[in-house]
Amino acid sequence: MTPEEVGRRVVELLAPVGATASVSGGQGYARATVDIPTASWADAVRAARDDAGLGCDFLDWLSAVDELADGFDVVAHLWSVRHRHGLLLRTRVSRDAPVVASVVDVFPGAAWHERETHEMFGIDFAGHGELRPLLLPPEFEGHPLRKEFVLASRVAKPWPGAKEPGESEAGGGRRPIRPPGVPAPGEWGTTPTPAGAAGVGEGPRGGTPARPARERPARRVPGASRPTGPARREPAPPPAEPGPLGRPVPGERPTGPARQEPAADRPVDQTRPEPGGGAEAGED
Repeated sequence: MTPEEVGRRVVELLAPVGATASVSGGQGYARATVDIPTASWADAVRAARDDAGLGCDFLDWLSAVDELADGFDVVAHLWSVRHRHGLLLRTRVSRDAPVVASVVDVFPGAAWHERETHEMFGIDFAGHGELRPLLLPPEFEGHPLRKEFVLASRVAKPWPGAKEPGESEAGGGRRPIRPPGVPAPGEWGTTPTPAGAAGVGEGPRGGTPARPARERPARRVPGASRPTGPARREPAPPPAEPGPLGRPVPGERPTGPARQEPAADRPVDQTRPEPGGGAEAGED
């Protein structure tokens, strides 16, 4: 069945009750939506379940919507497992006495949905019998999903965005955000002198500089000679540790007296005895 056919079928089953059928948004996911008087709420849920053409045998969810002065809309989404179509049933209760009949006897799984709706919106479900707190502690006061409920964090720190009903008037809109590195107005440059003020002011635009100018070193002109002065001395590298057995490490020049090679034209001393040989060695 199409959403239009589902809506018309529900209206026919509830006749002569004045129910109004429409189709929700969502294009391919659109659902038939039927607005029902509060007195016929439980009868509409039972008729959608028991009718062979509708066959809405699965309760998907049940909740409410706060409509402020108009009251609360209690909404139930039913689904047909066999026919693969959905149905939204909706009824409106007054804000002064928000009471509607319970559908636990039609769908036992609605017990938790009704308990949550009761503690979040303050809506009573007649015939439920056990509307105990489900998510909030027993000592909690108020109904958090009502639009006049003020969160404690909003009292301590006002919300920077749009105000919600019931919140304090303190605070304002969101603070403007500047790109990184861009100074705020008045933190750099000169401040223009107001009209009619005495004096022309300091600076090209008039006014008093908001921040003293800092001296910056002059930049060297491209092509100009480098500035003269004492050359910058680089610190000497630390001496390298000698390698094993006193040998120099790779890349280090050896230290000590230079080795003298004998010259080719140097005369040999013939009077000096050879070590370890001859009679002259025994005289010692």
